[in-house]
Amino acid sequence: MDEEQHDIRIKVATSYVDDQSEPDADRYVFAYTITITNGGSVPATLRSRHWIITDANGKVQEVNGDGVVGEQPHLNPGERFRYSSGAVLETPVGAMQGLYRMESDTGASFDAPIAAFTLAVPGLLH
Repeated sequence: MDEEQHDIRIKVATSYVDDQSEPDADRYVFAYTITITNGGSVPATLRSRHWIITDANGKVQEVNGDGVVGEQPHLNPGERFRYSSGAVLETPVGAMQGLYRMESDTGASFDAPIAAFTLAVPGLLH
């Protein structure tokens, strides 16, 4: 039997949501768009997510939940799923990282890691 090839690729694009942010109240809102591509050889479903969100003060928020944006997308090899969500920080700079818990159609569970990415108010970091 061939070994299953799991290759879930995750791309992230972030933006600062100026009109929802209140810097005077230490409220910085960021949006992010995630594109998940199944580069593997077997179909897989995104079952749950685990995020670690850290602000510049070292405050950590952990977010766990089923699926993403109320969905548990099923991706055949070569398919992609894109969604947008957001995070609120108390500082103008922070970072997010985490993982998606995936399940292949054969019932095997595996993690798709999400590399750390920066959330920052534009013009703050050079």
